[in-house]
Amino acid sequence: MTSVQVDQVHDSSEAEDSDGDGGYQRGLGARQIQMIAIGGAIGTGLFLGAGKGISKAGPSLILAYAIAGLVIFFIMRALGELLMYRPVAGSFSEYAREFIGPFAGFVTGWTYWLFWVVTGITEVTAAATYMTYWWDIPQWLSALVFTVILYGVNLISVKLFGELEFWFSMVKVTAIVGMILICAGILTLGFSDAGDTASVTHLWSDGGFFPHGIGSTLMTLQMVMFAFLAVELVGVTAGESKDPKTVLPKAINTVPWRIAVFYVGALIMILSVVPWTNFAAGRSPFVDAFDKMGMAAGAGIVNFVVLTAALSSCNSGMYSTGRMLRDLALNGQGPKAFTRLTKSGTPLIGTTVSAALMMVGVWINYQWPGEAFNYVVSFATISGMWAWIVILVCQMRYRLKSDRGELPVSTFRAPGGLWTSGFALAFILMVIVLMGIDKDARVSLYAAPVWGAILAVSYVVLKKRSPQGAAFAKRG
Repeated sequence: MTSVQVDQVHDSSEAEDSDGDGGYQRGLGARQIQMIAIGGAIGTGLFLGAGKGISKAGPSLILAYAIAGLVIFFIMRALGELLMYRPVAGSFSEYAREFIGPFAGFVTGWTYWLFWVVTGITEVTAAATYMTYWWDIPQWLSALVFTVILYGVNLISVKLFGELEFWFSMVKVTAIVGMILICAGILTLGFSDAGDTASVTHLWSDGGFFPHGIGSTLMTLQMVMFAFLAVELVGVTAGESKDPKTVLPKAINTVPWRIAVFYVGALIMILSVVPWTNFAAGRSPFVDAFDKMGMAAGAGIVNFVVLTAALSSCNSGMYSTGRMLRDLALNGQGPKAFTRLTKSGTPLIGTTVSAALMMVGVWINYQWPGEAFNYVVSFATISGMWAWIVILVCQMRYRLKSDRGELPVSTFRAPGGLWTSGFALAFILMVIVLMGIDKDARVSLYAAPVWGAILAVSYVVLKKRSPQGAAFAKRG
C-alpha cells in the first residue's frame, strides 16, 4: 500500500480543471458506473426494512414503492440535467453554491458527509451482526476488520473502489432476480411447499389491497424513501467517470426499470407466493418467503446478500465522505488538509477522518447500544432527503436561467422541467410532515434544528476568519 504513504501525498487545492474532475483520476468506467447506479437503489431498506412495511400496509406497499420510485426518477433526472450542464466533483454541494448560495453549499456538503458517516456506522455494525449467523466471533472484531479493509480499498484507487462496488451490486442484483424467477416458477409450475396456495389473488384477497387503510400506507412512505437513499451517489462520481456525458445519462435512465424490477417486481412476486399476513417487522421478507417455500438454505443465502448490502453501503460511505470533505476544503469551507490527494487520486485525509469517526461509532454502539444511538441513526433519513431537496431546487433555478439564455442548455434536460421537479419537491415535503406525525420517526426531525444551528455558527465563524471572503461569495 505504498501508493498511499504520506510522503507521496500532494496538495491539489487549486481550482478545478476545465473538465470538472477537481484533480481526481477518471478511473470509473461505464460498467462500474452502471452497477453503482443499480446497487445504489438496493440495500437493507429492501432486504430487511420491507418486512415492517408489509406488516403495516400489506400489498399496498407495492403502490408506495411505485409512487416513490417515480419521484426518485424525477430527482435523478433533475440531477442528470445539472450534471450534463457541468459535471463537477462535489456534485450537489457545488450546485448549491452556484444556484442557492455559499451557505447552502456549506450546509449541503457537511450534511451529506454526516449522512454517510452515520450510515457507515450503522452498516458496518450491521455487517458485524450478520457475521454471527455463521461464526461466534466478537462483533467489534468483525466491525474493525471490515472498516480497515474498506478503508484500504478506498485509499488504493478509485478503480478498486468501483470494482468492489460492482461485485457487491452484482450479488444484490443476482439475489433479487433469482428470487423473482423462483417465485415465477412456483406460480406457474406449483412446486415447493407454497405451490398449492401460491396465487396473485393474495394481492387483494387477504383483507384487500389496503388492509389497514390508505392512512397506514401513507405512513410507510418514510421507510420507503429511506430505502432509496444513496441512489443519488452516482452524482458524486461525476468527477471520476471516464466519460461522464455519456455514462451518467445512461445510468440515470435505468432508474425506472431498476425500481420496477427490484422493488415493485420483487414484492409482487413474494406477496403472490406467500400471503402478506405471514410477514413481520424486524424480519427479512426474503427469509420468510424462503421459509414458507420450504427452502431453509435460503435463509443463509439472504444473510450473505444482506451482509453484502451492508458492506456495499459502508464502501460507498467511505468513498463519498472523503470527496465531500475535499470539496468543502477546496471552497474554503473546511480544513485545508482535506484538499490533499494521494498519487492515485484519492482524498487521504478526508477519508481517514471519516473512517476514524465510523470506528468511534462502532465503539459507541458496542458500549451503549440503547435508544440514544438509534436516535442518531434516525437522522440519516432527514439528512439524506436534504440532498434531494437541494438537487430539485438547484435544477429548477438552473432551468429558469437556461430558458432565459443566461446559462447554456443542458444536453440531458429533465422531462417536465419545473413541473416534475415541483411535484417531487412537494412529495418530499409531504413525507417530512408524515415523519412529524409518526412518533417513531419524529425524533429524526428533532436533530435537524440542532445540526442546523451548529452549521450556522460554524459558518459565521469561518466567514469572519476568511481573509478575502471569496469562498463565501455566491457563484454564477
